[in-house]
Amino acid sequence: MRLTPEGTTSPPPAPAPDQQKLDRVLGRFGNFAIALSTICVVAGGITSFHVGYCSVGGAAIGIGWPLGCLFALTVALTMAEVASAFPRAGGPYLWAAKLGDPGWGWVAGCFNLAGLVTALAAVNVGLCQFVLTGMSRVRGNNPASLPDAVLDTAVVLVTLSQALINHLGMRLTSWLTNAGGVLIVAVSLTLTGALIICPLLDGATPDLSRLVTFTNYSGEAGGNVWPASQSLAWLFALGLLLPAYSLTGFDASAQVAEETDKPEKNVPRGIVRAVLVSGAVGWVMLSAVVLAVPNPGAIAAKGDGSFVWALRAVLPSWLRTTLYVGIDAAQYVCGLATLTAASRLTWALARDNGLPFSRALSRVGSHHTPSVAIWSVCAVAALFAVCLPYTAVAAVCATFLYIAYIVPTMCGLLRPGRWPRVRAWQLGRWYRPLAAVAVLAGLFLIVISCD
Repeated sequence: MRLTPEGTTSPPPAPAPDQQKLDRVLGRFGNFAIALSTICVVAGGITSFHVGYCSVGGAAIGIGWPLGCLFALTVALTMAEVASAFPRAGGPYLWAAKLGDPGWGWVAGCFNLAGLVTALAAVNVGLCQFVLTGMSRVRGNNPASLPDAVLDTAVVLVTLSQALINHLGMRLTSWLTNAGGVLIVAVSLTLTGALIICPLLDGATPDLSRLVTFTNYSGEAGGNVWPASQSLAWLFALGLLLPAYSLTGFDASAQVAEETDKPEKNVPRGIVRAVLVSGAVGWVMLSAVVLAVPNPGAIAAKGDGSFVWALRAVLPSWLRTTLYVGIDAAQYVCGLATLTAASRLTWALARDNGLPFSRALSRVGSHHTPSVAIWSVCAVAALFAVCLPYTAVAAVCATFLYIAYIVPTMCGLLRPGRWPRVRAWQLGRWYRPLAAVAVLAGLFLIVISCD
């Protein structure tokens, strides 16, 4: 916001004309890998598995996950067309400003930035908890006795290292996110295969009915993840927060549009493909978990530790350890990709005088990266991670992101005359109905996330 001569506040001005300052080092796969790494079902699907499973059991995965994927895909499709029309850094902020007005752009940008920064904090806290808990068990210590100062220090160091990598140039970041995208798929498929083969070797037969069976795991039955309730419908709705949280961050493709070759084509492709691949791989992986566990009720009772206990009940220790290393690496790259997206959005907002200290935040350093924006995002995310509980940070990031996603979609519906006539990637007559569904589904997500 800016101060007018009268002392009142006003929205930032409309986005400035194109000023190419960043290196276009991302191709088709590189842009896709940024979004795939930011979504990272190995991070969100694993750390939030209990959000779905401890609501109504296997049906939250077998039925709820595909429904959540359809919602995310609807948002991604409509987002892709807007991204093709306005292929610049800023994502929802830029789109809402172009299709609506600068005020709507600023609102979308603030929610988008808050969502990305809190997502970065949540990913890095989840990563450090995962690593330190595993190390405590290996040493025979009680993970619950881990001092908060150790976790906080680890989170700060991880976030600083991600900022340093991003500061040193987009080529290094791109190389790591490309490798991370391959690693995410490889770890997911390896984990799925292990969860299928190990029970078969022990003589167990998978019960496919688990994936469509509704079981009330609210209250103590589900480790008190959700308050006790007799409404399976409401619990199922709450379980949809699992795919909603896991399948976020695909706007990262748009945030790096000015570092992508042929962004009007490669950005929309990256957005849609990232959601499709993440949704399919995540569903297969989490379904394998549900089918593999010997006692579904006992696993649900572990609450937020249900995923780890599921692996311990099925896989040998050497295989678990190997998979944990891959999962940790994928989560680290997820944080790196999220920091990249958040810093580019910060830079785009500052370039249009939409943030305090815009002159400094809009600087591009000697490595052709928005250095001040990178380190500012790093500092704020680390502060959130240290000062706020993990559950609070993780709960709000998905809501903030989807609010940012649907604001430009709503503006595009209400003001169709502001669209460019020629777009490289179009839905044609399908845009308006899909956009309406995306807005309604986004409002539904906001309601259930406020429970």
